[in-house]
Amino acid sequence: MNTLRAVLITGATGGIGTALVDRFLAHGDVVMATDTDADELVQWRRRWEEDARLFVIAGDTTSDEDVTRIAEFARTWVGRVDILVNASSYFPFATVENMSSAQWREVIEVNLTGAFLMTQAVLPLMKDLGAGRIINFGSGSVFDGAPGEAHYGAAKAGIVGFSRSLARELGGYGITVNVIVPGLTITQTVRDTIPDIVLQSQRDARALHRDENPEDLTGPALFLASEDAAFITGQILNVDGGAYMY
Repeated sequence: MNTLRAVLITGATGGIGTALVDRFLAHGDVVMATDTDADELVQWRRRWEEDARLFVIAGDTTSDEDVTRIAEFARTWVGRVDILVNASSYFPFATVENMSSAQWREVIEVNLTGAFLMTQAVLPLMKDLGAGRIINFGSGSVFDGAPGEAHYGAAKAGIVGFSRSLARELGGYGITVNVIVPGLTITQTVRDTIPDIVLQSQRDARALHRDENPEDLTGPALFLASEDAAFITGQILNVDGGAYMY
């Protein structure tokens, strides 16, 4: 891949997405950032107002029409997609007993179907290049379960299976597919919704006894997107401070 790479990041306005945009721009890449709320995206873009290498486009990755439009935007305005980072995430807490079928479907759609649709839409661009990197995000809740997250855990377990099958399909095109599995990461949403006692229990459970921050995930993403990771595909990379060791 060329030094000046084109990176497409979904879920860009979230805490992890914003950190990823920061890191790839700092690396010198062209970044296309997408999220669902157009007004929020415009406000969020002002953080990098002087950086002409950042393109934003609003879209819903669970929509066939929107992912097609995002891919066409990439083709028209940038001309390529070297790296796709599927970072969209949605995890409202609900027990199985109290969960509606609509809640179940929405979480599966955002976390799993969205990654499938966005990947499918950009594959022709990567195949044209004869190379590519696809980085998906899993969740540590897959390893031992978490109360109130059956829908989210199912979606993220699906991401692992999807990524490994996709890695087999795309290896012949020089495209790698890997999964980053974070622990509970301290974004603003997490601070607003998770009690302090839970955050402390997370710190206690890690070999590295501290919070996990969005910036902890950007180095691993940059590595998986690099030529140094050209022979790594179909893998899960735990980035959780040693909470789980597999």
